[in-house]
Amino acid sequence: MTAKPAQSTNLDPLINALAGIEIITEPSQVAKLSQDYHSFSPVLVPKLAGKVGDIVLRPTNEQEVLKIAATCAKYRVPVTVRGAGTGNYGQCVPLHGGVIVDMTRMQGIPWVKPGVARVEAGVKLAALDKKALQFGWEMRMAPSTYRTATIGGFIAGGSGGIGSIQYGLLGDRGNILALRVVTLEEKPQIIELRGDDVQKVIHAWGINGIITELEIPLGPAYPWAEVIVTFDNFITAAKFGQSLGNADGMIKKLIAVFASPIPQYFTALHQYIPQSTHPAFLLIAEPSLELLPGLVQQHGGQITYQKPAQDSGKGVHLAEFTWNHTTLHARTIDTSITYLQSMFPADSTLQLVERMYHHFGDEVMMHLEFIRVNGRVVPAALQLVRYTTEERLNEIIHYLEAQGVSIANPHTYIIEDGGRKVINPEQLKFKEMVDPYKLMNPGKSKAF
Repeated sequence: MTAKPAQSTNLDPLINALAGIEIITEPSQVAKLSQDYHSFSPVLVPKLAGKVGDIVLRPTNEQEVLKIAATCAKYRVPVTVRGAGTGNYGQCVPLHGGVIVDMTRMQGIPWVKPGVARVEAGVKLAALDKKALQFGWEMRMAPSTYRTATIGGFIAGGSGGIGSIQYGLLGDRGNILALRVVTLEEKPQIIELRGDDVQKVIHAWGINGIITELEIPLGPAYPWAEVIVTFDNFITAAKFGQSLGNADGMIKKLIAVFASPIPQYFTALHQYIPQSTHPAFLLIAEPSLELLPGLVQQHGGQITYQKPAQDSGKGVHLAEFTWNHTTLHARTIDTSITYLQSMFPADSTLQLVERMYHHFGDEVMMHLEFIRVNGRVVPAALQLVRYTTEERLNEIIHYLEAQGVSIANPHTYIIEDGGRKVINPEQLKFKEMVDPYKLMNPGKSKAF
């Protein structure tokens, strides 16, 4: 049943007050813009069924955002902010109707300087990369949805991605320099957060102010070659990934390792991955390629595919088979498949990966993404799970946690029940200041 806010009777005066701002009221469009990819989770689908907003607003600049914030606060109407809707946990699904604020028309890039860029929240990651490349720089990291995802959505709902092998996770100190947010008050403020203060807003699923602009550091742009290496043994493939990750002199942007039978879901790549082998997908800077064959040979692998950087715009993009695109490809063929997000303890990483690989077999198919955590390269996992029941899924999660594996649960729409566990007290204090009527994405945090 569709959730409607108690304040829905106020929508007519609200709409009248927002004349001049693009407003979408057509029900099927509003319903579409109330969704994300939470369909990856068979647990979330029934829980979020029928949750839609009442109207969608599309501001084109910060002044329009201020007007929206003031009006929604005046009429006490819930507000859910969205970017491209490429998240997977229902971050932008409104639990209590109200207004959806679609930020995708705020696409300005005020400036790009050596090593840093200032962008509006609705800028697509691929567009920022294209602009930065003109100056010899690029985004440090991006999700596998980088062609459609917005920078504001990534900061509010994402955690890392392609490039995290070099730069760590999005929330690590230094990966976001500044955020500009609008408060949800009758007289809204514009607040600029810099340095460590950005932690008050990042990965808060839009409950702590409307992000309008961001300042992010860039990385030096390299010519990235795409490579597939296959192995007869999964653990050998994982050890190769770890060795490559530890090779500090080799510049890489992606190391993804897949246990068989995951490659069966990569239809476009079948010719490069022999049956029953376990591939590693790599993005490596071309100057480092010369060192790769020796490392591959040490681990008994075979290079089966290589695309030079000059051809990066042609054919398939390996990055779009990694991170959560792996789940997308699998679900295209088998909709019963879901996934987990795991972090293995650094002191027993590969031994524990091996134990879990053998313990679960094909029920939990191992997919590793190597990232940098506290200066060390470790494999995170986005395992594919053959879903049967919610009870069995919870059993799997509890077993992994009992073994010391940290789970960022993608089967909940509550921030604390996912990867956060608890919300930072500084975030809570900031929330009270910027959202005094508790109208922003209500229902997504236990703390409120």
